[in-house]
Amino acid sequence: MHPAFSVVFFTTATGAGYGLLALLGLLGGFGVIPADFWLGLVGMALALGLIVAGLLSSTGHLGRPERAWRAFSQWRSSWLSREGVASVATFIPAGLFSIGWVFLGRSGGWVAVAGLLTAAGAVVTICTTGMIYASLKPIAQWHSRYTLPAYLIFSAMTGSVLGNAVLQEFKLGSTAMLTWALLATLAGWGWKLATWRYNDRLEIPTTANTATGLVGGTVRSIEWPHTEENYLLKEMGFRIARKHSAKLRQITQALAFAAPAVLLATVFVLPSPLGAIASVLAAIAQLAGMLVERWLFFAEAKHTIRLYYGLE
Repeated sequence: MHPAFSVVFFTTATGAGYGLLALLGLLGGFGVIPADFWLGLVGMALALGLIVAGLLSSTGHLGRPERAWRAFSQWRSSWLSREGVASVATFIPAGLFSIGWVFLGRSGGWVAVAGLLTAAGAVVTICTTGMIYASLKPIAQWHSRYTLPAYLIFSAMTGSVLGNAVLQEFKLGSTAMLTWALLATLAGWGWKLATWRYNDRLEIPTTANTATGLVGGTVRSIEWPHTEENYLLKEMGFRIARKHSAKLRQITQALAFAAPAVLLATVFVLPSPLGAIASVLAAIAQLAGMLVERWLFFAEAKHTIRLYYGLE
């Protein structure tokens, strides 16, 4: 699949944003972290800023961005539409939570309820995003048991690392938060390795023979259906060299998982100013690595329409 940067940025930014939003909704709403004005303002601005930036970026991949609003009407049958509805609906409890926790300095009671609904809305939105890809049967690399959990794990991972960085900057970091961010990073690393292993061993049952129903001999394309590149080839005929894929996988592991894990581990023993710097660097490295991971997620996917053009 063609890895358009607008969609790559969208999935990375909204995943981190909703992960952080869910974390703040739970911890802030139930008083685990204090109702400090500047902490709340920075944390919520970062979470909502990433979400809004990601959603706006996603419209750049549309042929007619001004018609994006029409996607909301297909929520009965489209995961893309359900994602749009869920993302907008989540802003309602998030707004109420922001008023109570950030501006009124309160937690518990209705603020806790709003925080809980915010976290639930964030999780539902991430699930709908993951299902957009997991529901696509023509793309075997996505239509697997690994896709939806990956979206949830990566959202929790990036949101936790961002949350830890914000808390460390405000000198409110805790061993529990730091441990959770580190474990989430290691879990994301393990899940990514398992996904790559599954995809590398994946045997796609559909071939030119099965598609045409001709079981005898080998069906091959003599010439392409047309001489110029069209939308299908541009979007679904993208190919990445195996050596480039291997190198980008190494970069992903280094930036998204290994570097953040090492930096987070050092925070346990570093004094406050250095620990805060290490936490911020971990968040920056991880987001950069996840951009590479998301690019690979699209670039390595193969749509069965490629068989029509004689592509493997």
